[in-house]
This record gives sequence, structure tokens and C-alpha cells, in this order.
Amino acid sequence: MSVTPVVSAVASPSAVAVLGCGWLGLPLAKHLLAQGHRVLGTTTSPEQLPLLAAQGIEAQLLQLGSDFTATDEARLTSLLSQVTTLVLNVPPRAAVAGGYPQLLRPVHRAVAAARVQAVLFVSTTGVYPDEPRLMHETDAVSTRDAASDVLRTEGHFVPRYGQWKSTVVRLGGLMGPNRAPGRFLAGRQNLPQGDAPTNLLHLTDAVGVLSTIISQDIWGHTLNVCAQSHPLRREFYPAAATYIGLEPPTFQAGGSSSKLIDSSRLRSLVPYTFQHDDVLAALPYC
Repeated sequence: MSVTPVVSAVASPSAVAVLGCGWLGLPLAKHLLAQGHRVLGTTTSPEQLPLLAAQGIEAQLLQLGSDFTATDEARLTSLLSQVTTLVLNVPPRAAVAGGYPQLLRPVHRAVAAARVQAVLFVSTTGVYPDEPRLMHETDAVSTRDAASDVLRTEGHFVPRYGQWKSTVVRLGGLMGPNRAPGRFLAGRQNLPQGDAPTNLLHLTDAVGVLSTIISQDIWGHTLNVCAQSHPLRREFYPAAATYIGLEPPTFQAGGSSSKLIDSSRLRSLVPYTFQHDDVLAALPYC
């Protein structure tokens, strides 16, 4: 299914690098191309290179980790020297436990050396504590000495001395084509936290928000990104499983609540119209 966000008029196109052209990064790269941007992208899979090139993306292999060499870093710096904006879309699961800041340290050095003008850091609402209350952006602060790996890594890309502009986007749980949420808990029985709210985001809206931030030059912020509706887990996941013909999960009676992600700051700053604010109504689009 195509991803066609609705956004406001865009500023003059620029060159953008998307580090991580996977399930989210590739639709974003294609959308940026459609807006007139030059797009450079990376992938960890050699077989993906011709597929990205066929879309018009100037693609390179990039495999971060212990085998990343000085030559690899020079190639990354050369790539970033061609763009004004970097979308850093490397998930924490790509790192070994405790190693997310270390994994992205070469990217930080390359950003500085290439004099990239702006960094859009794709993060997660998983940085917030699992507490039954409304979570605002200030409830998890990105600093270089934070306890959380992800928060420390966010802090590395929010420069202290204004070397580049940056915005951190903390995405809710992603759903969309080839990621039907009905598969997540299908068939499981007597699950806890049935009364916990869901904090979800459709791929279309993730792409729309990210591209609007770039095109509208919305920098200097940390923003939660999720749908407006937050059905309870005991409501959403059985409906999602039933929709795709799988056995619905069951939940324990009662059960504790959990965090509720507030996205009002994003909605006041970013001129984007969400297409799937009702995540139950979005199930046919997954």
C-alpha cells in the first residue's frame, strides 16, 4: 500500500541523507524524492543497493559496529558532505546491549567533519518510564550522561555549541504495511496490562511528520509522535488479530495501566494533518 502523507507547502528542496533505508527509511526517502529533494541513502544489505538505486536514491552500504574502519568512516563523511540534512534512523536494536552510543559515535564524528547543517534523530517513546501517567517530552531528558543508552545517544546529536541544528522525534509503536499489529500478540493467553493504553503510529504519519520537519525547517525540538487515539491493549490487540484472521489474545482481569504519550507539542509545531489518528480505523491500512 502506498504511503501518501498530507503536508503543507514545502520549502526549497535540499539534499538529504537517510541512514537506514528500511521499513521506515525507504518510504521516507521515496517521499522526499517526490518532494524534489536529492536523497542519499544507506543500507546494510548489498542486495538492497540496486532496489534503492531503481527508486532514484543514491545508495551506499553502511554497516556500523566493531568492524567499522577508518576507511568506512571516511566514506561516510564523504557521503554526508554532499547533504544539508541527515535523517539518523538506526534503531537501538542494531547495537549490542549498552552499545548504542558507541555504535553511532562514528556517525557523530562524520556529521561534525562533513559540516552537516541539520540532524533529524529518529528515537522512540520507549525512553519514558513505564508509569501510569501522561508523558511529555520533558519526562525523559536527552543528555550525554543520561542513564538510558537511547537518551545518551540523543544527547550526542543535540550539539552543545550549535555546530548543527537538530530535532529528536520519539516515535510511538509503528504499524502499517507488512507490520500488521494483529500479529504482535495473536494467540497469547492471560496477558498482563490489559488496561494499559496503546501508543501507536502508522507508517504514513511517521513519514509525513518527518518529511514536514525537514521541509519546514523545524529544528531545536524534541517531539513525541503518535496517534491521537490510545485504545486499551485489551481492546486493540484482539480487534487487530481478528481483523487478519488470527486467534485474538486474551488479557488478565483488571491489570495495571501504563504510560500515555502526549503528542500535543508536535501538533502545535508541525503543520501536518494526521491520516490515521484512529488506530483501530487504521487496521485496513496495515
